[in-house]
Amino acid sequence: MKTKDDSVYLEHILDSIKWIESYISDISRDQFLNNHLVQDAIIRQIEIIGEASKKLSISLKQKYLYIPWKDIAGMRDKLIHGYFGVDIEAVWKTVEDDIPILKEQIINITNKP
Repeated sequence: MKTKDDSVYLEHILDSIKWIESYISDISRDQFLNNHLVQDAIIRQIEIIGEASKKLSISLKQKYLYIPWKDIAGMRDKLIHGYFGVDIEAVWKTVEDDIPILKEQIINITNKP
């Protein structure tokens, strides 16, 4: 079975980030905290980001050690296995604080704005 190229997984990450940005573009924190549909959509995209990051080659991860690959995968694991115990505040904080940084880092790797 042939494995996908890292560029495919990086593209998945960027696509998920774009979806997250579209989901939160017109809502406040309070609106997010009260909108389960948006919460679920964002959680799904964070899961995809985590899964894609797990599939990246070791050589790529070692080349970009400043990106917290283990934390990205760990967030995915917490969301997948957390079921009803998901900390929605932590999800919002991730979206507000971490996703924009990750976006810039992935853009720098792929050279795609």
